[in-house]
Amino acid sequence: MGAMTVRDIQVTFDCGDPGALAGFWAHVLGYVLQPPPAEFDTWEDALAAMQVPPERWNDASALIDPDGRRPGVFFQRVPEGKTAKNRVHLDVRAAEGLDGAERMAALERECTRLVALGATRLERHEAISLLQGGHIVMADPEGNEFCLD
Repeated sequence: MGAMTVRDIQVTFDCGDPGALAGFWAHVLGYVLQPPPAEFDTWEDALAAMQVPPERWNDASALIDPDGRRPGVFFQRVPEGKTAKNRVHLDVRAAEGLDGAERMAALERECTRLVALGATRLERHEAISLLQGGHIVMADPEGNEFCLD
């Protein structure tokens, strides 16, 4: 077996409104919208120059980590809505280094902030052990589950 190659990844969401969902996740993650190609001031200018019809301008949106260390997040429009539980979900680290009541208080504060942005609180789970701390299950505005952890 040869040497393993480490690869960058991008997380992709199928969704109904890429622009709106990208805006939500930008606030959750502290990411920014991917800038348009260097020769354009706005995505609208770029898409018009690429002759993309205006009704297709919200077919996709992308976020990047402003520090360039974490994976990109891509949102693509699909015709069908979400119908079942996610098989893969994001764990948003909102209480790193904390445990017990302090951890859960930090998660509750972040939960409150995200509900104000359009998320839905689904379930709170108390800590089971040192290896499995408490967490809060939430859903983004299109129903995709994620955890505050």
